[in-house]
Amino acid sequence: MQRLLWPPLKALTGRPCLRLLVPRTAPRAQRGCSCGIRRSLRPGQYSTVSEVTLQSGRHTVALPSKAAERVVGRWLLICSGTVAGAVILGGVTRLTESGLSMVDWHLIKEMKPPASQEEWEAEFRKYQQFPEFKILNHDMTLAEFKFIWYMEYSHRMWGRLVGLAYILPAAYFWRKGWLSRTMKGRVLALCGLVCFQGLLGWYMVKSGLEEKPDSHDIPRVSQYRLAAHLGSALVLYCASLWTSLSLLLPQHKLPETRQLLRLRQFAHGTAGLVFLTALSGAFVAGLDAGLVYNSFPKMGESWIPEDLFTFSPILRNVFENPTMVQFDHRVLGISSVTAITALYFLSRRIPLPQRTRVAAVTLLALAYTQVGLGISTLLMYVPTPLAATHQSGSLALLSVALWLMSELRRVPK
Repeated sequence: MQRLLWPPLKALTGRPCLRLLVPRTAPRAQRGCSCGIRRSLRPGQYSTVSEVTLQSGRHTVALPSKAAERVVGRWLLICSGTVAGAVILGGVTRLTESGLSMVDWHLIKEMKPPASQEEWEAEFRKYQQFPEFKILNHDMTLAEFKFIWYMEYSHRMWGRLVGLAYILPAAYFWRKGWLSRTMKGRVLALCGLVCFQGLLGWYMVKSGLEEKPDSHDIPRVSQYRLAAHLGSALVLYCASLWTSLSLLLPQHKLPETRQLLRLRQFAHGTAGLVFLTALSGAFVAGLDAGLVYNSFPKMGESWIPEDLFTFSPILRNVFENPTMVQFDHRVLGISSVTAITALYFLSRRIPLPQRTRVAAVTLLALAYTQVGLGISTLLMYVPTPLAATHQSGSLALLSVALWLMSELRRVPK
C-alpha cells in the first residue's frame, strides 16, 4: 500500500519525506520515511501527516491527504474569484445598458465575434429588430453598438471561463481521488449551479427582448429574473469561498462558552443580512431605482416618501415600485452596518485569536466604506465607475463576513 500511495504524494507535495498514515497492526511496529522519524503508536492509531487508509474486511478506502485538501481549497478560492469577477462585470454590463445587445444565445457559435464589416452589420440588423433599439437607441451608430456588444460578449465569455474553471479541475481531482465523499457532493452541486447560471442568464436576457405593445417604458430585463441571476451567483460565490476557507484555514480551538455561541449566531445572522442587502441591489438596478430620490438621509423632503405604496396590491410595491425598492435598500444597508457595528463590539468582549480580531476589524471598516460609496453613488446620480465600485464593495463585505464566520466555526469533537 505504501508503494502505491508514495508516487502521487511525492508528485503532489514535492517533498519526499512525507510519512504515510497507516494503522498499527502490531505493538511497536514502525512505519516511517527516509527522514528517520519514528514514533510508537497504539494498535489501531493513525498518525496525522498525510493519508489515512481505512481497512474494513477485504476493502481499503483511501481518503484525500491534507496536501490534496490544500490543493482543492486553493482551486475553490480561485473559482470564487472568477465568480466575483463575473458578478462585477455583469454589474458594469447592466450599468452601461449593454445586456440586450446580443439577441441570441449559442454555447459555441457565439464565442467567435464578428470579423468583417458585413458580419457586424448583420449583427446590428438583428439588434434593430428588438424593443431596446426601437424605443431607446433608435439613433445608435454601428460604433456605439460595437461597444455595448463587446461588453455583453465579455460577460458571456467570462461566464464560460468560470464554467471551465469549475468543471475541468473537478474532473481531474475526482479522477485522482483527491475528493472525499462529502467533497464530491459539494463539487457536483457547485458545477451544477454553474451550468444553471448560464441558462438563467439567458432566461433573464429574454425578458428584455420581448415585445410589449401596451408599454412605452424603457426596455429592461425583469427585475425578478435579474435578482434570481444575481442571487444564484452569490450563492455559488459564498459556497465556493466557504468551502475553500474551511479547507485552508486551521480551526481555532475556542472554549465553547455562552458568549461565543451568541457571537457565532450573531455573525451568521449578520452575514445573512449582508447577503439580503446585496440581493436587494438587483431590484434597484433592475428598476433604475437609484435615480428616483438622489438625496440622503431624507428621500426628497421627507423621511418616508408619499409614493411608497402607490401600487395595488400592496405587496407589489416591495418588488415593483422604484421608490419602495430604493427605500428597502436604504433600510437594509443601514441595518447591515448597525449589525456589523454591534458584532464588532460584541467580539471585543470575548478573548479571540489575533486572526479573528483582524477579520472583525476589517468587516467594520469595509461596512462604513460601503456606506460612503452607496451615499456618494446616490448623490452623484449613479455614475458608472462609482456604482461599479459600490457593487464590488458588497462582494468584499460578504467575503469578510464569511471569513469571520469561518474563524468562529465550531471545532468537531
